[in-house]
Amino acid sequence: MRRLRPLLAVGLLLAASVVGIRLLLSRQAAIARRRIGKPLGEESVDADRLWRRKLDGEPIELLLLGDSLAAGLGAQTRKQTLGGRLSKALAVRLQRPVRLTTGAVVGAESPDLGSQIDALPAGYRPHVAVIVVGGNDVTHRIPVAASAQHLEKTIGRLLAVGAEVVVGTCPDLGALRAVPQPLRRLAASMSRRLAEVQAETAVRAGAEPVDLRRAVGPMFFDAPEEMFSLDLFHPSALGYRRTAEALLPAVCRAAGKVTPVR
Repeated sequence: MRRLRPLLAVGLLLAASVVGIRLLLSRQAAIARRRIGKPLGEESVDADRLWRRKLDGEPIELLLLGDSLAAGLGAQTRKQTLGGRLSKALAVRLQRPVRLTTGAVVGAESPDLGSQIDALPAGYRPHVAVIVVGGNDVTHRIPVAASAQHLEKTIGRLLAVGAEVVVGTCPDLGALRAVPQPLRRLAASMSRRLAEVQAETAVRAGAEPVDLRRAVGPMFFDAPEEMFSLDLFHPSALGYRRTAEALLPAVCRAAGKVTPVR
């Protein structure tokens, strides 16, 4: 019995520590939600249109799937959204009109990707599909394996209709200054792990991944006032510009595989 007492004491101490950590993280999550709020609302700017319509040739069909980043929440005009910036730049690069279709939904998680495809018009066939998702998976604690499974299935469905797929991996949530420590460090670690698995999944499934954490993460860390919108969570116009620039080379390569390059 005497030997068991120290072990019991250690066990109780560990249990208490776990409970204390959970309570701390819960309080910090509540603080982060209050700080961020919803000053931008839940509706992004509608950027779906035919971009650079005066250019010759059949339009390149560009599809964006994913969460609020893919939808462009935080941008003030359609030209500032991720889809708008990609469409305009792709049209200039390939000298072809680009028709943008945005299936992305604010607040979406990886399990929602399938329903976003289901909601597309019957018979729609994109040339290039860009998927950006993951931030909400982290904040809502979606298991990484489940996120990867839904991503892989979505890529497979897109490839089956002839699309080339580009995956922008989960951004580094460690850049979110509105989230207090140590919750921010935990979110950073989880988002980095998800990004790694997303990249592996994309390659395995036949898509091209773009590591947004490495490509634009340092900019969000170094200049948060410029890169984030007023809620300090979604990108600003400049944040979307830098993100689009990181994705553009892969999007151009994808478009070149399925459409004639002039």
